[in-house]
Amino acid sequence: MSEQAGAAEERVFLVVVDESPELRNALRYACRRAKRTGGRLAMLYVMDPPEGQQWGAVVDLMRQEARQQAEEVLARHAEIAVSLTGQPPTIHIREGKSRDELVKLITEDRSISVLVLGSASGGEGPGPLVTAFAGKLGSQLRVPLTIVPGALSEAEIDAIS
Repeated sequence: MSEQAGAAEERVFLVVVDESPELRNALRYACRRAKRTGGRLAMLYVMDPPEGQQWGAVVDLMRQEARQQAEEVLARHAEIAVSLTGQPPTIHIREGKSRDELVKLITEDRSISVLVLGSASGGEGPGPLVTAFAGKLGSQLRVPLTIVPGALSEAEIDAIS
């Protein structure tokens, strides 16, 4: 088998990184599945676009600060991913609306084979991305969606992954 054929068969598990509590479970599940199946982890962080009608220099500064925050958040979670998988994740940083950028990335990057989202365990609902993609926007995904319940313990995630 050629190296390219092997790479094409590698499963890539995509996790959307944010500051939500449910990210922890989605990340753990995706990392364990990637390691168990010989796949890789990819992480997406979507920055909000600057708001308002600021001058160009102000908008540039806001973007730089948002980018720095994104890199810091991703670095923390990438360390966890390396500890669980033994390899660094692929990192994607985008600007826009999370669900739009997520659909664009999955459409553009044909190596992504599974989207893993964490579901919130509180009473406010499962979260905006889970709600969107488990509903009418699910038809925009070209990959399976795995939803990891937020109430699972690490031991329970380990048992099912």
